[in-house]
Amino acid sequence: MSKTPSVLPVMVASENGRAGMSAAMELLRQGGSALDAVELACRITEDDPEDHSVGYGGLPNAAGEVELDASIMDGRTLQTGAVAAVMGYGSPIMLARRVMEQLPHVLIVGRGAERFAAELGRQPADQRTEAALARWRERFVEHGLTPGVDGDLRGLARQLAVPVTLRDRGPVPAQEVKRDDTQGTVNFLARDQRGDLASAVSTSGVAWKYPGRVGDSPIIGAGNYADNRYGAAACTGRGELAIRVSTARSLILYLKMGMSLIDAGLEALRDLVFLQPTSGHYMNIVAMTPDGAVAGFASAPHGVYLHMHAEMDGPQLAERICLPEQE
Repeated sequence: MSKTPSVLPVMVASENGRAGMSAAMELLRQGGSALDAVELACRITEDDPEDHSVGYGGLPNAAGEVELDASIMDGRTLQTGAVAAVMGYGSPIMLARRVMEQLPHVLIVGRGAERFAAELGRQPADQRTEAALARWRERFVEHGLTPGVDGDLRGLARQLAVPVTLRDRGPVPAQEVKRDDTQGTVNFLARDQRGDLASAVSTSGVAWKYPGRVGDSPIIGAGNYADNRYGAAACTGRGELAIRVSTARSLILYLKMGMSLIDAGLEALRDLVFLQPTSGHYMNIVAMTPDGAVAGFASAPHGVYLHMHAEMDGPQLAERICLPEQE
């Protein structure tokens, strides 16, 4: 019996995926699947209370609640699963995987997703940490508001979304720029030894959002997409932008049309620029082709991403590519 030749495992991720990528690459080296690798990588990041853009310790919405979103996609079969607006349970990427495998659906949300978690035997767990709640309280105080006081959440969510530093000082100098976890996410793309691709995304959503807001992360085609024939892509940043132009799926379609990886990423950025996003609203993309080539793209300068193949000692950072006029 002929043995399927193996290919070099490869992963690419957002810059906050280092610990998850290292563990997942070890799984891939041992012959594990791309699907298992991206789920494991996400779960490790979700469990990190120091990462306030994902899972446990994620930044709350305007009402002080943590709502989690996640999705996963198998590039071999194009099967997908996703959950959104989940409260009181952790590991949303695990729930997304089980939606894909155990339900005749792609996406379940809110109370339904929480019921599903309970049926799977998951124990309820408050995803709020004191550090994240302290950030939430500070945000109210910065705007002269009283934390936790009921009011018009429509106006409150809009007001809290504008950082005081940006409102009062104008653009922040480049040397002061830090990773923005108020609209951050973690995402992973992987290729395993069989050449199968997979993608996964997990997030607590944009901080201080209106309750129930869902961004691109659980929306297949917007936040992530994987297809063994053409490649895989995933997004972080202001999810509303990716939803409006189906960023992840568009990049894969550009690859299908015969564009190079770089040209496909730049065309996806042009789609985003056409939306004329407001100040502070950006989109980052990571992408991979079936032959293992990887790249990162960004609608704003100074972005980085992680990449690793099985022969590397650990993940390495690389600069994301911007449109020439944005550099």
